[in-house]
Amino acid sequence: MSMQSILDGTTAFLEHLGLSEEPFGVHYADTKPADAYGPKTGVPISRELEEQGTLNMQEVMHTFSCVMGNIWLARKKGRAAFISQEEYGCPGGTFYCAMMKPHLRFVEHYVSTGFEGTPLQGERYMPTPDSMRNFMCTVNPRTAPAKYAIFKPLSQFTDGEKPEFVIFFARPEVMCGLFTQTVFTTGDMECVVSPFGAGCTNILGWPLHYKEKGLEKAVLGGFDPSARKYMKTDEMTFTVPLSLYEKMLAALPESMFTHETDWSGVRKKVERSARAWGEE
Repeated sequence: MSMQSILDGTTAFLEHLGLSEEPFGVHYADTKPADAYGPKTGVPISRELEEQGTLNMQEVMHTFSCVMGNIWLARKKGRAAFISQEEYGCPGGTFYCAMMKPHLRFVEHYVSTGFEGTPLQGERYMPTPDSMRNFMCTVNPRTAPAKYAIFKPLSQFTDGEKPEFVIFFARPEVMCGLFTQTVFTTGDMECVVSPFGAGCTNILGWPLHYKEKGLEKAVLGGFDPSARKYMKTDEMTFTVPLSLYEKMLAALPESMFTHETDWSGVRKKVERSARAWGEE
């Protein structure tokens, strides 16, 4: 499917869904777009430096910048966001976005129970550093094929620069439509998954994981407490590999959106939600 066909199909899909915000696409490239939002260059990080005891995490966190935060800015301005190995912003995000392997052991403690005997109490999202280590080793995204991971509005892609994944930001009524269209397209009752992860894990890390396994899975995210500040109230994320998204668009003519179904009632709730949030 050409990029123009994808964009035309997306326009029709958004109208069916009642969603006013176009999705983002993500791809890897060696050049970042002009005026893109992203982290400043940080001090070098690696597991090797960490194990040598020469990695100062205070210096690392001095240039902290969340992937979801930069995407939030890009969404509001209609621009792009990026992350790279040098401009990483977050020691977790750089791993989830495939910019660094293996992960820093610091993250195992930071996301769980912290370091005993220190002021760092940890986020308490995982019960132990071991459970967090298991999570990191399971996600295990591939190594990035280019310098930058770039997130930008779908309409900014061309035939020579297609996205690898398509990311929707939406509230539950719209998510109902996305979920059902994915099931209708695949016939797979488990085609939508929602594993634990940071905001950027669920929009890129887990999608990469499933793609590397040859599985076409949509990933529902937005449950990371730390990422909620960069999302609208009640909003979630829904990431689909491009191959599956093209099939979803092709299946629209036979879907519930073009037949007499209960979707018409849900669509009215979508409109009520938009009015309630001043997004008509």
